[in-house]
Amino acid sequence: MPNIMSILYASGNESKLNELTLHRTTASLPFGGRYRLIDFTLSNLVNSGITSIGIITRSNYSSLMDHIRMGRDWDLNRKNSGIAVFPPFVLNTSREIYKGKIEALYTVLDFLKRAKEEYVVISNCNIAANIDFEDVYKKHIEKEADITILCKEGKTTTSRRIVLNKDTDNIIRDMYISESSSSDEKLISLNIYMIKKSLLISLVERSYARGYLDFEKDILFKMVDQNKIYAYEVPGYAAIVDDVKTYYGESMKLLNFDVREQLFGKENKIYTKVKDSVPTIYQANAKVKNSLIADGCIINGTVENSILFRNVRIEEGAVVKNSIIMESGVVQKDASLQYAITDKDVTISESRNISGFITYPIVIVKGKTV
Repeated sequence: MPNIMSILYASGNESKLNELTLHRTTASLPFGGRYRLIDFTLSNLVNSGITSIGIITRSNYSSLMDHIRMGRDWDLNRKNSGIAVFPPFVLNTSREIYKGKIEALYTVLDFLKRAKEEYVVISNCNIAANIDFEDVYKKHIEKEADITILCKEGKTTTSRRIVLNKDTDNIIRDMYISESSSSDEKLISLNIYMIKKSLLISLVERSYARGYLDFEKDILFKMVDQNKIYAYEVPGYAAIVDDVKTYYGESMKLLNFDVREQLFGKENKIYTKVKDSVPTIYQANAKVKNSLIADGCIINGTVENSILFRNVRIEEGAVVKNSIIMESGVVQKDASLQYAITDKDVTISESRNISGFITYPIVIVKGKTV
């Protein structure tokens, strides 16, 4: 499907993800034991034949650059098309960082105008889903939509989610921003859009000239009355990771086999940066139950309902339950860890007892020893 290109926002929710994004963008946040959040969006695009991709950065993007390199792991290191990474500075002439999505898009208008593709997919990088953009494109053309918004039925577990109301033809009749979390099922935007490139350029130029900044409020909300915005419901599992609570909750859902199958068991695979690690070693005292364990780990303690990234070490007598331990973490002898998220290179010292709660997991910053 070579008629579509893509623009990705690498950042967006760093303030709500707190310690998890002190040293990285949202896009490069580790997820699911061996992936980064951007892996899902890149894989979905490539699996759908979309290979011209621009990534707009904002801050702390060195880890993102290290992860994607030249895009080789997604077959994007090409002579033509491939990945283009844009710095965050407005028009690359001043030291001001862009203030909103409209301004960010305005800075890459030259990239858009030079591209030969006719349509654009715009997406945040905090979405974990397995999406077929070929089907999205077919529906977009079939409905003669100006904009197609990808969405999912779910609960507004955090505030500031965009809620959609649609009719029986899946045309969006109303959009609003939820001001509080709710247990009611609603149609929630995934902040992924398909739009004709010429229309996007026109909308961005007109909005930027009038000082508008917010793509959703200043463009999408104002277009609802034109009856040309189509709602595409993504089948299967789709998660928005926009704060610590949703990061923990959506990660824990991966312990469910059915959820994993919806994300990883489809014909379209999710790719990530390849690291040649040795297999995990389970020593004599290892007890592992209902957990995701990446390669390179050494386990000699108890691990239950947890996610361990690469090269984690669980020493004898250590107990890890309902926790996420990122790469190269160490839980020393007789230590206990429950409802916690430890970032890369964190060490839990011998006999320490650390416990959060399911609705408020403790986050330990990268490189710390506790």
